[in-house]
Amino acid sequence: MQYPIEWANPKANLGLLDERLQAIAGQADIAVVPEMFTTGFCTDRPGLADEWLTGESSVVLQRMADTYQIAVIGSMMVTDHGKLYNRGFIFRPDDTPQYCDKHHLYRSGGEADFFTPGERRTIFEYRGVKIRMAVCYDLRFPVWLRQDKENMYDILVCVACWPTVRIQYWDVLLPARAAENHCYAVGVNMVGTDGLQLDYNGHSAAYDTWLHDIAGFEDYEGATHIVDLSIEKLHHFREVLPQWKEADDYIINLN
Repeated sequence: MQYPIEWANPKANLGLLDERLQAIAGQADIAVVPEMFTTGFCTDRPGLADEWLTGESSVVLQRMADTYQIAVIGSMMVTDHGKLYNRGFIFRPDDTPQYCDKHHLYRSGGEADFFTPGERRTIFEYRGVKIRMAVCYDLRFPVWLRQDKENMYDILVCVACWPTVRIQYWDVLLPARAAENHCYAVGVNMVGTDGLQLDYNGHSAAYDTWLHDIAGFEDYEGATHIVDLSIEKLHHFREVLPQWKEADDYIINLN
């Protein structure tokens, strides 16, 4: 779902998502929305954050997932045990939400001044599919998103507020993560102009096992595109080209 975000207006953005989910009910398993979809990239306005799970945004997201029977993936500002996070999430129908907080905070955008970095490399599971999440700037750091040999994921989902002036990096990094991790990669960005007058042209994409973009978004297009990802085809691809078996071992030190 590539579309403009109403700056600092959670109520309007939740309403917009409800309309978009209603339009595709029964047609899709998962809906992906841009980074900080309830507010836009308002990094210096922590008062807009909702309490995780008990705040209005969490309650409404769970209700929408249950009503339309669609899992929703995105990120939003939340407070949790007194700390502020840019929280990547999946709200699943009739199930408990899972989350993966943004680990690499964008210092140039003021994010590191207010937010707490996440330390969980959570793999979401939904309908037998394993999903790894990146939140915007995380996409630049391949080690953080590297497949574990014993805990592989099928789809990498990156949600972003990635401005037009740097979109050339997004266009390269998303397929690179798909290639090195032998997975599908889905990236969803916003379009339009935010409250800081930054321009966003989208370039949302979904890369298959051959690095073909099967989403087909146009520049600045505000729309919902439905793509089909075959997990069976992905697993066959990994069997034919088992390059993941030769991957180097590594350790991430979070201290």
